[in-house]
Amino acid sequence: MSEKRSHSHLKELEDEGIYVMREVAAQFERPVLLFSGGKDSIVMFHLALKAFHPGKVPFPLMHIDTGHNFPETIEFRDKLVEKYDVELIVGSVQKSIDEGRVEEETGPDASRNALQTTTLLDTLKEYQVDAALGGGRRDEEKARAKERFFSHRDVFGQWDPKNQRPELWNLFNGRKNQGENFRVFPLSNWTEMDVWQYIAQEEIDIPELYFAHEREVFNRRGVWLADTDFVNRMEEEELETKTVRFRTIGDATCTGAVLSDASNMEEIIQEVASARQTERGNRHDDKRSETAMEDRKRQGYF
Repeated sequence: MSEKRSHSHLKELEDEGIYVMREVAAQFERPVLLFSGGKDSIVMFHLALKAFHPGKVPFPLMHIDTGHNFPETIEFRDKLVEKYDVELIVGSVQKSIDEGRVEEETGPDASRNALQTTTLLDTLKEYQVDAALGGGRRDEEKARAKERFFSHRDVFGQWDPKNQRPELWNLFNGRKNQGENFRVFPLSNWTEMDVWQYIAQEEIDIPELYFAHEREVFNRRGVWLADTDFVNRMEEEELETKTVRFRTIGDATCTGAVLSDASNMEEIIQEVASARQTERGNRHDDKRSETAMEDRKRQGYF
């Protein structure tokens, strides 16, 4: 793809994302932008800055904090919030555990990632959110490929892929009954490559986790997991110092690293272009069953 055509393609995606965000601001009373500190939510926030310039972003960021995040992610989140003076709402999975709303998993594969759903739904209800902007893309996973831009959720926050509205000619129907809400995905038509090329083009700051660095990791069933206080490493799983980076950032207990020497944007783009595995291929939470993501989405996941 020529550089001129690439820029034109990214401009179309940018315009589409900005249009969706402005539709959300126009149709909903209490929207939020779900912010994980990952590249997709960072790009989404960048689009929001453009969409409402020179004014401030007219909705808060909402982070569902598992308590098992990489420290670099939380540090990046806090610096961004301070720099742009935006409101931050934090939903705590630890609080959900303490209050008996969810039960902590045990065992070597224990993770809080699935527990986020309850915390998310509780936090949306607490702040009376009627639309939550998410960074999901259709190329990521087969369940996400079924999503519309405006994804209707019932009064329980649940998603029914067979009960979604048509979106012809970019007309988005945000009508809902009392207690219902929407998840909105401005990056639906983006690919992982689009995201990286846009980050490079716009010179957007991202966490250092995305660039190659040395880290102590161990191999669990073909996935390199970082050694953290949150991971239940088994005796036979030996620590090794490897040069790695992360293609996606989530809960440290289930987000695998990739062996990589890509230390700048150009090298990352070249690596993504030649990759034979999807970016979520190193996510343990997606491997619990063939329908893991769709099951979580039906329950109210992002």
